Amino acid sequence: MEFRDKQAIYLQIADYVCEQILLKKWNLGDKILSIRELAVLLEVNPNTVARTYDFLQQRGIIVNKRGIGLFVDAEAGQLIRAFRREQFMENELPVFFRNIYLLDLDFEAIKKKYDQFVQENFKNIKL
Repeated sequence: MEFRDKQAIYLQIADYVCEQILLKKWNLGDKILSIRELAVLLEVNPNTVARTYDFLQQRGIIVNKRGIGLFVDAEAGQLIRAFRREQFMENELPVFFRNIYLLDLDFEAIKKKYDQFVQENFKNIKL
């Protein structure tokens, strides 16, 4: 995984975990990778993954079953989508709208590009 400079690594890992859940690579109720396993997979310090998992537990996305491990919460998909929608609406959509206006883009052309993107990247995934 390549990390960006503008966001803390533990938050980027949290985004990765959330994406795995939304893409149904990690299913609701399933046990997730241990701290050490994810650290090895992403080539990061286990303390960073521990911080990520603590962050996700505080938000109710993953739960710790004592003595068994960490699991994806049954409501994780809804929680992730709600949080990401809010962030998108507040942070990214205004920039998107500004660019549409400044570049005088047509919504129909944007819709065609969006449909093409979904077909090429997510054709086998049903949300």
